Amino acid sequence: MINSGEIKKQIIQAVETVKRTKPMAGSITNTVTINFVANAQLAVGGSAAMVYLPDEGEFLAKAGGATYINVGTLLPIYEQTLPHTAKVLHETGKPWVLDPVAVGIGSLRTKLLEQFREYKPTVIRGNASEILALAGLWGLDGGTEKSNVRGVDSTDSVSSAKDAAIALARYTGGAVAVSGETDLITDGSVIVLSYGGSHFMEKITGAGCSLGGVIAVYATAASPFIAALTGTAVYNLAATRAEKKADGPGSFQVQFLDELYKASAEDIANNPFEIIEI
Repeated sequence: MINSGEIKKQIIQAVETVKRTKPMAGSITNTVTINFVANAQLAVGGSAAMVYLPDEGEFLAKAGGATYINVGTLLPIYEQTLPHTAKVLHETGKPWVLDPVAVGIGSLRTKLLEQFREYKPTVIRGNASEILALAGLWGLDGGTEKSNVRGVDSTDSVSSAKDAAIALARYTGGAVAVSGETDLITDGSVIVLSYGGSHFMEKITGAGCSLGGVIAVYATAASPFIAALTGTAVYNLAATRAEKKADGPGSFQVQFLDELYKASAEDIANNPFEIIEI
């Protein structure tokens, strides 16, 4: 099993590579949070590009180092854009991150997420209810037939999504990050719990969406597991630091972006985490 020293070494390498190369990780994402996603990607050292048309999605898939797809606020055109982009990513072997926001709500969302099954996302990031529902939709172990998603909020605990996360990671051959009070990251063979964060994360929109975009940035420079863990670690670190300087949600968001920008590779690698054998 991978040890903490090796994990820290790979996190440092991923962070330093991103800061040095400024890789582009394009996004087709939630219209509510486009600005925050792009700013977070820029803050950690990546380059952002946000599109929604089918031909532009294909261009991003081919031109970028990785792509982030978020199904948060769907437009009719996404029925063409999202499967087409995911297919190109799968066929070209490019890493991509899926955020199955509000899985279980509406027929188009369900149809699109069912289609993504064959394109095997490199990293899946969601809250516990979303991970449980996606595993259920894909007919995998640990999933639930009925979605417990309440809008974009989770009604399930992170620990309850452990088996679903493992099943999803084993199916895709990639990694899954379950966001919550304590975050869970798995590649299907090992679980890491990442600690930190802030209660203000629930008071701003786009914390989870922007994390997906940041994980995509790191996916250009690391394995799916390390990318998911690095993104989660820098978020937990930045949020912990930002909370100490913030007076409320508004100032927290500003401080959070600043702390994403200032976090060193060593600081991110040393953010507290725990390795658990499966």
